[in-house]
Amino acid sequence: MPSFEEIQQRETGLQQHLSGAQIVMIAIGGAIGTGLFMGSAFAIGFAGPSVLLSYAIGALIALLLMGCLAEMTVAHPISGSFGAYAEHYIAPWAGFLVRYAYWAAVVLAVGMEVTAVGLYMGYWFPESPRWLWVAVFSAALIAVNASSVKAFGQVEYVFSMVKIVAIVAFILIGAYVVFGAQRPDIGFHHYTAQGGFFPNGLWGCWVGVIVAIFSYLSLEAIAVAAGEARDPQQAITSAFRTTVLRLVLFYLLTLALMLAIVPWHQAGTDRSPFVQVMEIIGIPGAAHVLNFVVLVAALSAMNSQLYVTSRMMFSLSRGGYAPKALGRLNARGVPTRAIAVSCMGIAVAMVLNVWQPQKSLVWMMSIAMFGAMFTWFMVFVTHLFFRARWKAEGSRPLAFRMWGFPALTLLGAALMLGVLVTTYFTEEFHLTLLTGVPFLGLLLLIYAFWFRRRARPGR
Repeated sequence: MPSFEEIQQRETGLQQHLSGAQIVMIAIGGAIGTGLFMGSAFAIGFAGPSVLLSYAIGALIALLLMGCLAEMTVAHPISGSFGAYAEHYIAPWAGFLVRYAYWAAVVLAVGMEVTAVGLYMGYWFPESPRWLWVAVFSAALIAVNASSVKAFGQVEYVFSMVKIVAIVAFILIGAYVVFGAQRPDIGFHHYTAQGGFFPNGLWGCWVGVIVAIFSYLSLEAIAVAAGEARDPQQAITSAFRTTVLRLVLFYLLTLALMLAIVPWHQAGTDRSPFVQVMEIIGIPGAAHVLNFVVLVAALSAMNSQLYVTSRMMFSLSRGGYAPKALGRLNARGVPTRAIAVSCMGIAVAMVLNVWQPQKSLVWMMSIAMFGAMFTWFMVFVTHLFFRARWKAEGSRPLAFRMWGFPALTLLGAALMLGVLVTTYFTEEFHLTLLTGVPFLGLLLLIYAFWFRRRARPGR
């Protein structure tokens, strides 16, 4: 098994230009995208008003995950992140599985975001084909990612600021309408109308957690960005402490107000429920402004996810688990070949938008979920191994420690496993395990036949 110094050495060459503020925005940029602005409609359909509880449970899992990840990342800031930790602290095959499962998940998530872009543009141009918008916006963001990490960080910062300002404005306007407008068709009575707070029972609320977890996906981008941070320990510690709180507040407050304005059974999936809110409120032009915001949100999430997945492929290449060409950097320290191969999700999205435009978003979300959830589960498992090895080897005191260890780490692992198994029993996400488990089996076979020799005893 390779030492961590060896893993760290082979991933050198990336430019350390990201500030702590930019790293926070990368995480927020990835997590506040289609999952909130469009995915929330799916979650509301499952859970009704109890979707608030669904997202609170998802936030608890995300908080536990970030605690585990923060401890390991501050100890080892590296772009390979949780893949490198699994390789070193569990076994090389574990690092191989985690990296490829996560890479595949985020590649497909990129495709899902750009699929949503087609939906949002359809609000203004209903007659235009969705694939056209997929192609145009994809080309623009690929160019941004290929230029330099500094340019990427600046663009993502602006994108994320637009979203944050819009969400804060939405919260303020929504709060005024709910508490001050005194309209009989708006209010918290929607929480108990149409079947009560749990219209689909506790099961519906639990199924809503699936979408909530997918919505929070990209929080872990903070750990991946650590390898390109100017001051990793300070930047990562600060980012972990602020990101989860901001996201939980944004998600729960916006959903709480949305459900008071739009009856839950009317939250469709053909357009963002946020746009529906503005149409109900009746502010002139507000629906168009918010549609622009959700468009920026999808582009921001896509931009962030393209960055993350290219760095994971870079890590795989430098570890000898992907072609060497994918680990090469251009003169600006950008893994352009890794970016190119990580655009496969965009190609899948293009095909689905031509073939089945109405089903493309759900299909992309369902298939992408497995790798993301498996990765989150493995972060908890890796943390158990990490803490045991760290203690056994008498290493230096940890600069950041996960609270409530090992009980809360075990709780996070159990909750993630439960959510993953639940996908099999839902019609919409039945494909998650049906495609994910065979993919995992294929990865194990590939590792066993081609890469097992790299895990030589005594290393």
